[in-house]
Amino acid sequence: MASQDWFDKDFYAVLGVSKDVSAAELKKTYRKLARQFHPDSNPGNPKAEGKFKEISEAHSVLSDPELRKEYDQVRAMGSGARFSTGARPGQGGEDIFSGMFGSGQRSSSTFRGGGFEDLLGGMFGGGGFGTSSGGFRGAAGPTKGRDFTANTTLDFVTAINGDRITLQPADGRPITVKIPPGVSDGQKIRLKGKGEPSSDGGVAGDLVLTVTVRAHPVFERDGLNLRVHVPVTFVEATLGATIEVPTLGGPPVKLKVAPGTPSGRILRLKGRGVTSAKGTGDLLAEVQVAVPSHVSAEAQKNLEAFAASMPDENPRAELLSRAKG
Repeated sequence: MASQDWFDKDFYAVLGVSKDVSAAELKKTYRKLARQFHPDSNPGNPKAEGKFKEISEAHSVLSDPELRKEYDQVRAMGSGARFSTGARPGQGGEDIFSGMFGSGQRSSSTFRGGGFEDLLGGMFGGGGFGTSSGGFRGAAGPTKGRDFTANTTLDFVTAINGDRITLQPADGRPITVKIPPGVSDGQKIRLKGKGEPSSDGGVAGDLVLTVTVRAHPVFERDGLNLRVHVPVTFVEATLGATIEVPTLGGPPVKLKVAPGTPSGRILRLKGRGVTSAKGTGDLLAEVQVAVPSHVSAEAQKNLEAFAASMPDENPRAELLSRAKG
């Protein structure tokens, strides 16, 4: 993490949120801004990249309860207070590793230095930056090297299945990172001892890797579940049918559509979702009734005859009645 003077930075203003913002609203706001200003969405735009770094740094502090408490205390102390996260005695708040990491890639994964988000607790020991990013452990104890941060962008399938990717620092040996199955967009992976070496015999800092996952053209992620929209014809939805549904990385599977199935009904395939250390999800196939844009004269006549044979009911009657109160 780049050492910065917290007093001079209004992280709430950077994210456009109030000081009493909830954790859920903070996460929602951050994700929206991160997608808007991510370097992959703004190639060759240094202003967008700078904004992405600002909002990532702000989120990394405010989303960690302990860091947020420290930050609020520092900001409340007034102009006499100064605090540099990760800085050791005698060091200023400058960024000592901006530019240390260049860009590199393996397959669909890219690497950038300077990205910053909330730490993923529990994957590699968890924990926030706080005092573990630098500072004395005791009056005469050795100091820990500062943490480095980086970003990698994965395709959807790689994020679901897991993989090993290689990050290439501008100065130094390549670093191989194991991406666990089921990693999610915005998740952090902490690599112990891959950061800055300690200057006085302490442990090295960590490398904190932020994962961005590209959207898939068919599947969407919903926790451990995968969602897919499956169109069916009016006849299939009315009379019932057996249809094929795609699966991620496997052959299509057959599902039965019951007679009278409406649009929006969910057909669940057990165990065909995301598998991670937290468990295995399902594949949720959402039925969408496809209405033909053009019908022949004969088909139209048949539809009119069908409509005439149906009971004279208004499916919106109950809705209109409830709307009146």
